[in-house]
Amino acid sequence: MEKLIGRESEKKILQQTLVSKEAELVAVYGRRRVGKTFLIRQFYHKQLICEFSGVHNASVQQQLENFRNSIAIALNSPIPPAVPKTWTEAFLLLIKFSTPLLGKEKKVIFFDEFPWLSSHKSGFLSAFEYFWNSWGSKQPQLIVAICGSAASWMIQKIVNNKGGLHNRITKKIRLLPFTLYETSVYLHSKSVNLDTYQILHIYMAFGGVPHYLKEITKGESATQAIDRLCFTKDGLLIGEFNNLYHSLFEMADRHIIVVKALAAKPSGLTRKEIIKACNLHTGGTTTRLLDELIQSAFVNMYMPFQKNTRDGVYKLIDEYSLFYLKFIEHTRATGKGTWMKLSTSQSWKSWSGSAFEGICLKHTNQIKHALGISGVYTEESAWRSTPEKKEKGAQIDLLLDRQDGCINVCEMKFSNATFSIDKSYATELENKLHVFKEKTGTKKTLFLTMVTTYGTKDNVYKTGIIQNEVTMEDLFKR
Repeated sequence: MEKLIGRESEKKILQQTLVSKEAELVAVYGRRRVGKTFLIRQFYHKQLICEFSGVHNASVQQQLENFRNSIAIALNSPIPPAVPKTWTEAFLLLIKFSTPLLGKEKKVIFFDEFPWLSSHKSGFLSAFEYFWNSWGSKQPQLIVAICGSAASWMIQKIVNNKGGLHNRITKKIRLLPFTLYETSVYLHSKSVNLDTYQILHIYMAFGGVPHYLKEITKGESATQAIDRLCFTKDGLLIGEFNNLYHSLFEMADRHIIVVKALAAKPSGLTRKEIIKACNLHTGGTTTRLLDELIQSAFVNMYMPFQKNTRDGVYKLIDEYSLFYLKFIEHTRATGKGTWMKLSTSQSWKSWSGSAFEGICLKHTNQIKHALGISGVYTEESAWRSTPEKKEKGAQIDLLLDRQDGCINVCEMKFSNATFSIDKSYATELENKLHVFKEKTGTKKTLFLTMVTTYGTKDNVYKTGIIQNEVTMEDLFKR
């Protein structure tokens, strides 16, 4: 059995359900391909008595037949039971099957792709509510685990349910892609022995999505893996983009429009700017669309320094989507060796800086640990100043505003060697600090912090302005 890599906090939550003296209803949600099903199957493999998965766009009749077949397989019976006519009948069948199996130890019933079962007028959700409230919640040795890739649906209909499932979820897990540390451990477990710089390259293209990472084979460089998966005829990730969004969202075209607008603006867009750029309407529909992208881990909203949520800046944070839209969608070049050429282009060099910044923003815990401020209350934010008349503008992608009267102003630079600060860049940094202090009026001490791949070269410009350094190796820490 394949080993369950990482997921330490998630495993602790699931372990709590096994020692609980009550019935447990566990909701696991997150984007497609992130490993929700694998997590449940692997962790509960000894306790699992029945598993059932919804099918995208299948009819109610098809779903009920599949449900019956799952019960028949679990029963190992040569004569399958009759196909239930309704979901109410289906859950009665499940109760009859499960009751004799519930003994002293916990048993698990697993519903995968839960949202796909609850199609319009199917009656599934109300039948599930009745199943749980009338029977499941009264079985102290029962765990019911439900998974769904449609993260927003899972939150609205299950976690924040206002009807029969209100406050019934006992544990919830929002499963995110692997961190750099988890990615490194996972690849090494598959004997893919790449160094941190090579793994960082892969992460910039695929992110920490296990389904993508498992396609990398030992003996391949990062460039070869990206080339094969993204630019050859049968590459897994050539057509993944549209499949990904259309499998998660009913009105996926609107989500893709927003994603493309954000991809074109690495510094991010405000809600008003998104509405204008995508020709959307103000109101609940746009709010729900953005929330769906956030809950599915494609987009994140960053709070500007000294601002509130109304001024939030939205950024596309899914590495694969960013890579696809930049290099795969409109490329004329395909075939073996394509990425070998593209990865040496100026386009890649400029894009890689933005990609590295995005990865750093996902690993702020590791940055704080490297700076020795993990125990200090810190608020993370971004800041930008639009120039007026002869003024100079400035932008800071990561501020660590600390309770101890200091702010780390983080500069993130991707390089294939030790980064060197020259006179021009040093002047730019000094101006950035000056404009930030002047515009915000902050009285806190500013620590200019470099976050780079291989560190910063010692010279007079570094000595005069840089207070802290974080390197790529620090980002790979647990």
